[in-house]
Amino acid sequence: MHYTGPVYRHPLEANTPILEITYGCSWNKCNFCNMYHGVRFGVSPIEHIREDLEELSQIYPKNLSKITVANGDPLTLPTRKLIEISDLIQEYFPNIYVISCQSSIRNIRRKSQEELDQLYEAKYDDIYIGLESGSDKVLKQMNKGYTSKQAYETLEKLENAKIRYISLLMGGAGGKDYSTEHVLETAKILNAYPPKMISIITTGIVSGTKLAQMQANGEFKQLTEREVIEEEIELIKHLEVPNNVYFFGHHNNNVAKVSGHLKDKDNMIEKFENKLEEIPNEILDSCIKREYL
Repeated sequence: MHYTGPVYRHPLEANTPILEITYGCSWNKCNFCNMYHGVRFGVSPIEHIREDLEELSQIYPKNLSKITVANGDPLTLPTRKLIEISDLIQEYFPNIYVISCQSSIRNIRRKSQEELDQLYEAKYDDIYIGLESGSDKVLKQMNKGYTSKQAYETLEKLENAKIRYISLLMGGAGGKDYSTEHVLETAKILNAYPPKMISIITTGIVSGTKLAQMQANGEFKQLTEREVIEEEIELIKHLEVPNNVYFFGHHNNNVAKVSGHLKDKDNMIEKFENKLEEIPNEILDSCIKREYL
């Protein structure tokens, strides 16, 4: 397989084959992230993609139904190129019905409604979007490269195209200054355009990132583990999404690992509150050092 640099995928996609069509990240400027530092963004040659599909076809059954295309943001590619890749994938796996990937609001918003409709027809779905927050202050603080207004407009186009998305959120991304706004504005955008799944990860302050510098000079005041859990409880209280939306909180970064369908919000809140009772205070009242997001 032609993998260039690190390859990331959501924990729930552990058994989904990964096909590299881009490498690195087309933005690579988020203040909290070092995932692709040192990896220059590039596009995989079509002959490499074909070779990798040939190899995958020797490993996975012909009736494979889902594949993930990597890496950081494949939807930065022109739509015609993405459709060409979809056609190639279906040559090897004719039963594919979902081509999943990670993406950003910044790149999806550049595509027209017609292009997104075409991508849906070409099997692109289950898009993991690093939404992080619905707050403009937090988006600016993290240097996400787009505004909340642009996020709303983009999610509307995805909804119109019938493309499902998974919302990747960062617990504690607002720090102490913007915690309440982070919760309320994030709930607001999720309620307006409900995702297939909400996946949350506790914000890690990684050495060598701009966020680490911001923390050092007092620009970013990190939440304690207790405050992050309390944020999650408040977020769930304010969510008004369909009952079948899944909340995934089992990332290794999270001290309180709670997951479940939001049809039973009270039960999920109770589980988080139990975590506040079970986890030792010395952990809850600290800021755990993380060398990953």
